[in-house]
Amino acid sequence: MIRYTIFLLLTLLPVDLLHAESETLFSGAPRSDDGRFTNPAGDLTHGTLSVRFPFILRRMGTYFRAGDGAPLREANDGAFLRENTRHNKPTVTWVGHATLLVQFEHIAFLTDPIWSNRPSPVAGIGPKRFVEPGLAIKDLPPIDFVLISHNHYDHLDLPTLRSLAKRNADTVFFTPLGNGDLLRRQGITRVQELDWGQTATYRGATIHCLPSQHWSKRSLTDDRRALWSSWAVTGDERRFYFAGDTGYFAGFEEIGQKLGPFDLAAVPIGAYEPRAMMRQSHMNPEEALRAAQDLRAKTAIGIHFGTFDLSDEPLAEPPQRFRDAAADTEFGDTRAWVLNIGETREF
Repeated sequence: MIRYTIFLLLTLLPVDLLHAESETLFSGAPRSDDGRFTNPAGDLTHGTLSVRFPFILRRMGTYFRAGDGAPLREANDGAFLRENTRHNKPTVTWVGHATLLVQFEHIAFLTDPIWSNRPSPVAGIGPKRFVEPGLAIKDLPPIDFVLISHNHYDHLDLPTLRSLAKRNADTVFFTPLGNGDLLRRQGITRVQELDWGQTATYRGATIHCLPSQHWSKRSLTDDRRALWSSWAVTGDERRFYFAGDTGYFAGFEEIGQKLGPFDLAAVPIGAYEPRAMMRQSHMNPEEALRAAQDLRAKTAIGIHFGTFDLSDEPLAEPPQRFRDAAADTEFGDTRAWVLNIGETREF
């Protein structure tokens, strides 16, 4: 009875999945012999134990870090964003970390939403939030759907997802394959799981589940059991790309060729040190800018830095390196965006 009820709920969603092979632009995600997902380049390296163990010890010391160099925050009560539901201006708002609120063509959606103070499986333990979210959940406009890139705790935050589902029963949660049950066990039933290359439509917009170079893990034994992805949302007038969390890889160029150009590409620019550990799974600012070029993005916005203390680089370094790298490119001083937390811009 419960399964039948869930099936009925899913069939009533304003979402249509498209599975026709003739319409698939990208291959599905590869898997290892044991059924776990992997990357086109194979399994990633995360450095030797001599690199990882000192890194973990340094992370313990972040409880005493003051947050110098963290992003600025500007007040945002959400009034303009709620009103914009009617006026339809294409906007992006940085809530913090990898969380963006995007509005265009009469839809509003969130990327990897996290409002929690610490991304962790254990309350009170884990990297603390240096800057409060850019606006409160209660101040958001109605959210049509949520894009989730993968299951790491700073990207798939169950307390936030429960709050969003409770706030609006019509919100749809898009995840890569293997993540749906995690949400459904929390009472979130409006979930759609997609493989790389699969798409869904929502009120005229097309949602594309796309490759990325990363990994997944939420417990000691579930490495790569669930898929990771990037996402694109394309409409009649605007095209938006969300990289999620990823290392630099050849897939950016393929995505740009097949789905670009993009009006706005959100690329992660933080959590890249030590390089011996992070190189294959996290881009540095220069690689993020190169990815935006591959994607044929008109404008790039840097995300995934400064909100939480996740790696060794100084908090203020990623945005400065991102701006410096853009200065001598087609992005220049005006099309490589570093927003304040809470800031809204039209694109």
